[in-house]
Amino acid sequence: MARSTARKRALNTLYEADEKGQDILSLLAERIEHPGAQTPLPEYAIEIVRGVAEHRKDIDSLLGECSTSWKVSRMPVVDRNIMRIAAWEIVYNDEVPAGVAIDEALSLAKTLCDAESPNFIHGLLTAVAAKSEEKPEENTND
Repeated sequence: MARSTARKRALNTLYEADEKGQDILSLLAERIEHPGAQTPLPEYAIEIVRGVAEHRKDIDSLLGECSTSWKVSRMPVVDRNIMRIAAWEIVYNDEVPAGVAIDEALSLAKTLCDAESPNFIHGLLTAVAAKSEEKPEENTND
């Protein structure tokens, strides 16, 4: 299954958990156990959801640092979760180049968000990518 589809499925899960105020991992476990009418979640969607859940505080902190106009808690739910997915890919998934993560986020935003969201998301994720490049390597074994 294409990663684009997996991102959309991960977004659905993250959005639902956010809207319900439910723990992300407990909702993920429900979706894995009982996919309902949908096909089972793709492995990459599960990896994204687990990654965002594991690093959500750091991701939200990073998004908050890079946002000049909105607190993360005040961002629209769909926008916030699109950016969480992209930020996780940029910072924690070495297999996905930052440009691809940003393009995929913009693709989701153009179909799911209001007209102003893609520009905001693009600017914020570009700042996230720049900031993540500034970080020294954490896994150096000196």
